Amino acid sequence: MPTAKTIKPQFKQLKQSYGFDEVAIVPGDVTVNPEQINIELKIGEVKLDIPILASAMDAVTDVNFAILLSKLGGLAVLHLEGVQTRYENPADVLNELANTPNDKVTALMQKIYTAPIKDNLIAERVRAIKKAGALCAAAALPANTKHMAPIVAEAGGDVMVVQATTITARHISKSYRGLIFSEICKQVKIPFVVGSCASYSATMELMENGVSGILVGVGPGAACTTREVTGVGVPQITATIDCAAARDVYFKKTGRYVSIITDGGFKKGADLCKAIAAGADGAMFGSIFAQAKEAPGKGYHWGMSTPNPALPRGTRIKVGTKAPLKQLLFGPTSVTDGTENFIGALRTAMGFCGASDIAEFHNAEMVIAPSITTEGKFWQLTTGRA
Repeated sequence: MPTAKTIKPQFKQLKQSYGFDEVAIVPGDVTVNPEQINIELKIGEVKLDIPILASAMDAVTDVNFAILLSKLGGLAVLHLEGVQTRYENPADVLNELANTPNDKVTALMQKIYTAPIKDNLIAERVRAIKKAGALCAAAALPANTKHMAPIVAEAGGDVMVVQATTITARHISKSYRGLIFSEICKQVKIPFVVGSCASYSATMELMENGVSGILVGVGPGAACTTREVTGVGVPQITATIDCAAARDVYFKKTGRYVSIITDGGFKKGADLCKAIAAGADGAMFGSIFAQAKEAPGKGYHWGMSTPNPALPRGTRIKVGTKAPLKQLLFGPTSVTDGTENFIGALRTAMGFCGASDIAEFHNAEMVIAPSITTEGKFWQLTTGRA
């Protein structure tokens, strides 16, 4: 028997967590024709033909991009605290941001984002998207949601996104009464998607407060430096699995299904497939869509935390202009690295696993596979693709 002297007390236990490059999907025993697979995503009563959202970032989503993505079957989220609602002519501001040197751009952003937000522009942007026959989603920080959500709903918006670096159902503050999701979800009659989350318990509490969707991901975005600045975050596969587990338990308990949307960290089609197999119902793209010819960032991308006046947690990155949005999503493409035709990749992976819809794909076996991207790839890694 060990004595008290030989038993070492343990302060914390760490579990292993996994990102996209550390896991793989195991093929199934049956295959399905990719063209026969249903990849719809529902957020409340809003139905999308493809399980793809565009992030609420000024370099990604403007009115025109939102209209285009909606017509292609997805949903773009317009940030209500960005240049679209601060300036009558946001294109001029975006041009200035695209043409400013790296060493001066963060200071410029901090100046640009101090201009006041105009309520009339919030309603105007939403109505412009709806006038084109498109679905409209809009995002705000928790502190401004109680004011902005009714404006969005009255203007015809379909989905309200409440987004912060990390979000919980309970916020402690001595200065103001925080946003109460159970109240706002009843007061404003459109679906609410909230994030970012990375844990089972936070996801469960938010679902119990009436939200219709959860965004998963703290700090994985290409333009985000939250993990470097604060050390906070969970790799996306583990975070998705944990949040999806809460969704399944909540659904069994209540019969109400809340969609899990993995947000950030995507580079290629394999990442999308792994996120869905890990339990996500959909994915939110930022830097991928910033590369579209139609994106307002003109080949650049930055996070909405970048212009924070005291502690910027993002940076402007040059992503370049790659292809039209339709090609990025659906091909056809001659690119062999998985960075185009994301929907084709998803349908193909689901077919390999015998999954006829996303719910069935959630049952696909996954394995820990740190060599999945390097095994047998000597020539690709040393000489590049011919």
